[in-house]
Amino acid sequence: MQKQSKPGKKRAVYLVDGCRTPFIKALGRNPWSAATLGVTAAQTLLLRQPMRASELSEVIVGCVAPAPEEVNIARLIALRLGCGSTVPAWTVQRNCASGLQAIDAAVRNIALGKSELVLAGGTEAMSRSPVLCSDALVEWLATLSAAKTLSAKLKLLAKLRYPMFIPVIGLLKGLTDWTVNLSMGQTAEKLAYIWGIDRKIMDAYSVESHKRSLAAKEQGHFSYISSLYDYQGQFFNADTGIRADSTVEKLAKLKPAFDRPFGLVTAANSSQVTDGAAMVLLASEAACERYKLPVLARLTEANWAGVDPALMGIGPAHAISDLLLEHKLTLADIDYFEINEAFAAQVLACVAALNDAPYCKEHLGLSTALGQIDLGRLNIDGGAIALGHPVGASGARLVLQMAHILKRQNAKRGIASLCIGGGQGGAMLIENCSGEA
Repeated sequence: MQKQSKPGKKRAVYLVDGCRTPFIKALGRNPWSAATLGVTAAQTLLLRQPMRASELSEVIVGCVAPAPEEVNIARLIALRLGCGSTVPAWTVQRNCASGLQAIDAAVRNIALGKSELVLAGGTEAMSRSPVLCSDALVEWLATLSAAKTLSAKLKLLAKLRYPMFIPVIGLLKGLTDWTVNLSMGQTAEKLAYIWGIDRKIMDAYSVESHKRSLAAKEQGHFSYISSLYDYQGQFFNADTGIRADSTVEKLAKLKPAFDRPFGLVTAANSSQVTDGAAMVLLASEAACERYKLPVLARLTEANWAGVDPALMGIGPAHAISDLLLEHKLTLADIDYFEINEAFAAQVLACVAALNDAPYCKEHLGLSTALGQIDLGRLNIDGGAIALGHPVGASGARLVLQMAHILKRQNAKRGIASLCIGGGQGGAMLIENCSGEA
């Protein structure tokens, strides 16, 4: 393991390389655990580097719902990668932005001189979300365990009732904000109502996401995807949620998913429940020079914002505004944007909010509207509506995708942003420096 530099003036932090798995739509239980997904992405990434895994300063991984056998999943991934016992590893959880949080933590440690070379990213196996027992059954089992006599146990058996055995779907509980008693989809419905975003606009946006993702796939823009193999020898080298046949007419036939019968948010204009992982290698300038690493992008520390949990999807507008103010930039200074497509309504609401003077004055502390984001420069390779949203991994996917877009387009700056369940937003500035050493 490399020795750590002494903390001092903040240093530049570079994204050297990255890799992700295909994002696999959850249709039943997929064969890969979250740890295996993370190892697959990271192994491919590290095999093409000149250093050994044991030379990493640390490993940081975002994951929202690791399995019980994957406690501190970052450490498990690091050990399986061959980092050895001396490389520390830790797991972060910031709901949908967990992958971005992992990268942000790595950026801050490198900038402060505490680390030189960090593997960071996120992973999630949403298809393996647990099925839980009801509270009533859990209480009954606890009482049964405490019963001392056979007669006491028999009396408890007589109290069993069918409703106690109705399973509780862990994923549905996890996608509900219990502080406001709203599902994530219901918060999107609120944004659609506030900003006057109708069903046809949402569906049209969703169709465009599929078109852009399909075009990016066919044009080879997802070359940073590493294949997945299952136990039957099948391999997957592309995201499985992209639909070439998606049309507004087809999407119009779907029923509301969260607010029946009058809602506007459907399964098709929402992100897909997905399994996947995305990992990146971050380095200081000294590490880049030592290993002769060709850098892809320069990263800044992320900005984080809090919003009303009932309107959680508006979080990116607040985080983007704060990020631009901190760096003394305007929307015109940003070449491309990634706003995670949790819901079409949520992305469109963020775009509308940034261009609304009253909202910017009241909620963002600005004197006027921040400006209009050109939809032609937003999510140009598609987003989570088509690709999927493995919640722990999406933040890392956005950063990696943006870095490649900037390189391909020979552009200067981009922003990757997400809304976050619980009422937050996160945004990171990414600067193209491909070709630098």
